[in-house]
Amino acid sequence: MEKSFVRGTWQQKRSFSPAVITKGAQTRVRVAGHTGASGDCGRSLAGDFDAQFRQVFSNIAKTLSETGCKLTDIVTMTVFLIDARYTTRMTELRTELFGGDNFPASAAITVTGFANPGIMLEIQCVAVRP
Repeated sequence: MEKSFVRGTWQQKRSFSPAVITKGAQTRVRVAGHTGASGDCGRSLAGDFDAQFRQVFSNIAKTLSETGCKLTDIVTMTVFLIDARYTTRMTELRTELFGGDNFPASAAITVTGFANPGIMLEIQCVAVRP
């Protein structure tokens, strides 16, 4: 599979690509919304945005591994945030996670609440693997 990234201009500073192009025989994996309100040991992460962000991606990575994919196979994601003030921090953490400049396409949406009041973000995504 060949994957190329449309760089855009300002989007790079927000650690996402306006579009990701894939070509070739591939499998698309649509990942349902994942949260991270508690750590792997069951400890609550309520109120800790950084910890929840890392836990969400840990949870997504585990799901993707069951499909033969990894985080770098993500081509697009939708991030639901409890507060728009977390968008800059989310961008910083996503830059750390994905590094470089090949970021998935992305949207960030602010919501009024989640099923569990301790949840601060939820992420759904699509990954593509050869």
